[in-house]
Amino acid sequence: MLLRIALLFTLSFPTYAMDTSNTIVGWYSVLPPIVAIVLAFLTKRIFLSLALATLSGSFIAVNANYDGIVIIGALFAFLNTIFGNLTDPWNLKVISFVLCILAMISLVIISGGFSAIVKSLSTWANNRQRTQLVTFFAGLLVFIDDYANTMIVGSSMRPISDQHKISREKLAFIIDATAAPVAGLAIVSTWIGYEVGLFSDSAEALQLNIDGYTIFLDALGFRFYCILMLCLVLISILRQKDFGKMYYAEIRAINTGDLMAKDARPPSTKAYSISTVDDQTQAKIRNALIPFAILFFVLFSGLWIDGGGMLLLKESIFSILNPINWLDVIQKTENSSTILLSSAMAGLISAILTSFYSAKTSFSSILNAIKSGIKSSLTPISILILAWSLKSVCNDLNTADYLVEQFTPYLSPAIFPLMIFFIAGLTAFGTGTSWGTMAILIPIAFPVAFALDNNSYGLITIICMAAVLDGAIFGDHCSPISDTTIMSSISSHCDHIHHVQTQLPYALLVGGIAMVLGYLPAVFETPIWLSYLMGILFIYFFLSFFGRSTSSKA
Repeated sequence: MLLRIALLFTLSFPTYAMDTSNTIVGWYSVLPPIVAIVLAFLTKRIFLSLALATLSGSFIAVNANYDGIVIIGALFAFLNTIFGNLTDPWNLKVISFVLCILAMISLVIISGGFSAIVKSLSTWANNRQRTQLVTFFAGLLVFIDDYANTMIVGSSMRPISDQHKISREKLAFIIDATAAPVAGLAIVSTWIGYEVGLFSDSAEALQLNIDGYTIFLDALGFRFYCILMLCLVLISILRQKDFGKMYYAEIRAINTGDLMAKDARPPSTKAYSISTVDDQTQAKIRNALIPFAILFFVLFSGLWIDGGGMLLLKESIFSILNPINWLDVIQKTENSSTILLSSAMAGLISAILTSFYSAKTSFSSILNAIKSGIKSSLTPISILILAWSLKSVCNDLNTADYLVEQFTPYLSPAIFPLMIFFIAGLTAFGTGTSWGTMAILIPIAFPVAFALDNNSYGLITIICMAAVLDGAIFGDHCSPISDTTIMSSISSHCDHIHHVQTQLPYALLVGGIAMVLGYLPAVFETPIWLSYLMGILFIYFFLSFFGRSTSSKA
């Protein structure tokens, strides 16, 4: 039924609107992203929504009346767009990067590397506060992927958490709050290739000689929601204070020993289990450290060499220790996709060798882990290809030019980052996906922000890109249909609705702080450190006045 509605919705639009120069003009050019957003809300299926949005753009671009030939032509145009993006050299490198990273994660899991690290940390967790701190820092350590983060940290820390009477709601919150924010901030993760690709495409469309990795790093300092959310979790744990329904969940667990409410319906974990360590494997910390050390060595070496760092090294051997030199080198990097792929391949190869020789993992288990990693990459890669295709269609229809012409005269540079953050949050809330939200909004927000920045790559553009990434994660945290939120409930064995209800006030609090004390002051060139200081102080005093202590109840 939903598929029929989606198809009818897409095919009901006019096919074309051209000017005398044979260029798409008018409101028709914005139909593809509108279709993507509306269908995502109606169907909750981001893959279907992106596909039909791209298809609707193909119909518009054929420049003819609606008849059978045009429908066939539009289908061929749609398939050609998909194939073109699938075979693009840059895109192929990003796809290969995601494949290698997820295969590497599966190998590190079955080799016992992650479990050994968590087990080592857990020896220090001898009370409620320390157990929560270990869970928090374990979430920071498993930065490579949000799915791996939720499943590894949740399943590993749940027995210890239960022992110290930590409510399942609080456990799920710590897991969720350190999953997407950490993976989204990490300079190497399954997210980085995706985000860099979207940034690179948008920069190329505006004929900017800026690498996508540079844009990501420029925006990193303005990721107010993600960073302040991590600060909130840490301050809440250190001060042992909670508010709202989370407080009552904690008091219930402490006083009665009931880790879940009486009406809780925890989800089954069988359908979402990850690769586990087999009986022959020798779980050691080095099984995780070696692959990641090699991955980072290849990554930073590649960035340093590609960005001209060897010339600086000739001047002084200590130049490699200067952070300013690293910023300069990364900004001059021209082959970030190749470097990312090379580092992921090196990490994968080292993970295979470590699993076999150090962990003594059987060859069949290694093959199964690689297959599992590749299988888990199919969904994100499919979304990635459709996101690129939607971007290509929007380029053909001059969507960005139309939006810039229509809205730039009426938009204030001071307000636009707030608007983008809110729209991204709303889109992610309705669709349940951060990646889909980024795919829809980055190609739209980038050119508008660029125009508001006096047609230059400046502060407004950078802040708006950060707002899209942060808003997507903010909405993801609030959404009951978010995949990461659902997986956090599964890994912690927590009633999903209870997890959403207890986490929502925290997400809304940080979202409001990010907007008022982060993005708004940043537009007026307020020092970033001051915004973070104000945000952290607000969180501290909010918990002081509205939070209620759980330490005295134990």
